[in-house]
Amino acid sequence: MSEQKPFTSGSGSTGSLQIYIRLLTYVKPYTGYFALSLLGLAIFALTQPAFAKLLEYFVQALEGEEVTLLQNWAWLSNSGISSLWLIPALMIIIAIVRGIGSYLGNYYISKVANYVIHDLRTEMFDRMINLPNSYFDNNSSGHLIARITYNVSLVTSAATDAIRVAVREGLTVVFLLGFLFYTSWQMTLIFIAALPVIALVVSYASKRFRRISRNIQNSMGDLTHVTSETINGYREVRGFGGEEYEGDRFRSSSAANTRQNLKLAKAGSVHTPVLQFIVSIALALLLFMVLFVKGDSTTATLVGYVTAAALLPKPIRQLSEVNANIQKGIAAAESIFEMVDEIPEANNGQYTCDRVKGCVEFKQVGFTYAGADSPALNEISFTIEPGQTFALVGRSGSGKTTLANLVPRFYNHTEGDILIDGIPLNDFELRNLRSHIALVSQNITLFNDTVARNIAYGALGDTADEEDIRLAAEAAHATEFIKDMSDGIHTIVGEDGVLLSGGQRQRLAIARAVLKDAPILILDEATSALDTESERHIQAALDDIMKGRTTLVIAHRLSTIENADCILVMEHGRIIERGSHSELLAKGEHYAKLHKMQFQDEAPVTVEQVPA
Repeated sequence: MSEQKPFTSGSGSTGSLQIYIRLLTYVKPYTGYFALSLLGLAIFALTQPAFAKLLEYFVQALEGEEVTLLQNWAWLSNSGISSLWLIPALMIIIAIVRGIGSYLGNYYISKVANYVIHDLRTEMFDRMINLPNSYFDNNSSGHLIARITYNVSLVTSAATDAIRVAVREGLTVVFLLGFLFYTSWQMTLIFIAALPVIALVVSYASKRFRRISRNIQNSMGDLTHVTSETINGYREVRGFGGEEYEGDRFRSSSAANTRQNLKLAKAGSVHTPVLQFIVSIALALLLFMVLFVKGDSTTATLVGYVTAAALLPKPIRQLSEVNANIQKGIAAAESIFEMVDEIPEANNGQYTCDRVKGCVEFKQVGFTYAGADSPALNEISFTIEPGQTFALVGRSGSGKTTLANLVPRFYNHTEGDILIDGIPLNDFELRNLRSHIALVSQNITLFNDTVARNIAYGALGDTADEEDIRLAAEAAHATEFIKDMSDGIHTIVGEDGVLLSGGQRQRLAIARAVLKDAPILILDEATSALDTESERHIQAALDDIMKGRTTLVIAHRLSTIENADCILVMEHGRIIERGSHSELLAKGEHYAKLHKMQFQDEAPVTVEQVPA
């Protein structure tokens, strides 16, 4: 996938330039604001040499000379304005112009930066939710969250404070050097001689800042990951006494992050004084030349020249300090673009329809996970006619869930073909394909929202009216507990439904599937982790919504699939046995052995679960 990236991940200047150029493409929609900010920063920078020139006029006035401005501009002299009023007036004008420039530069660069950050953040999120399952399999949630939050904030810093200072102080240096050249180009060459040394110091520091910044971002991802895991698994942490262990993990990650931040602070603390020392040497040589070779220059001219030279170290120092933030921003932008450049789910199909009949056919289907040595599925073939129920049984790791995940194309099969109503799965437009499929799994995800909105997620949020939601809840046998909640269907369920029991969460998931009203239903061990009472309710709800739908059931408790039209027994990614419940029991082979073992272990449960 790396060949897709528009830039290399190295720390060389070429990579930095490419990242800058790419960031500029995000500025393009806000060119007007950006131009205003550059104008303001340029105005601000121009006031620095203007101040040096004002001191030159001030010295002229002190020595009793007529100010050069009055000599050159006759209309000012003829108007009766003297140096006594001109110089204070110019000071006020410079201050006003400086304030206007500062406002334009600071406000509009911040406006551009915040718009760019918003665009970057939303583009990252939009890309993330369209990435294939394999990407989430290989990347922790903590690192993904850190990219969208922490890394984007670094780009914000680089795009606001860093860029503002870089442009403002950079232009200040340019204008001051221009003033110095205009006044005495010979003496100014001393400063120019120091530029290669300054460039070497900045180049070395930039590479080090960027390398450390990458380490900081990685350590922040680890920190976020540990925090996220601990919050999501707080019951397990407390239940197994893992507080100290998790505390050690967090302290270790935090300490690593602290070490990297201190390295960055140390590098910056050394870099700035070294750069200042080089500039001070150049300034000392300049002062020596001014005193040694005064030439025909007047005292006023030399004072203005030395003042401009003395103003140079501050912007150069600020440029050196902001370099660290810019390099952090570049490293952050690099990680952001890596995510943005990830290839999304393949969606090359063009076929769409309002509603499929529901005939699902597997033809010699095989599937191998990326990097796996052996296939997860091999030569899978069967056909589910519309309205039929097929069940998948087998030991853990036999490939049941993998097979079910191929139907909505959470993964793409690598061999054979899967057809719905005779149309190859890959010919379907992806969203349209998934609109025909409802999924109820053992691991239910609920959002920190109301019961109604969680059910309405099955009909894409706000498109379902309240009556439809109530009917779906009733069909899922969820009304009996919803009516006892404080605000009924408008009760907040907490993060991931933490305020509900396992059976209640499961019934809300079934209500989602009911509301979606899809012709194909996938049930992934939907009752395996529930108690007998909850399972009876949920099995009754499932029996209702399975009627008239093509259903693929992954079963843990065999008693729940005795009425299936066909049961497929899987092992090591293959179908080793198939038939109805009675047929497979009569064979006395794999399914019969599994049933006997489970019947002995769960005899009391099985009696209650046998369908009427």
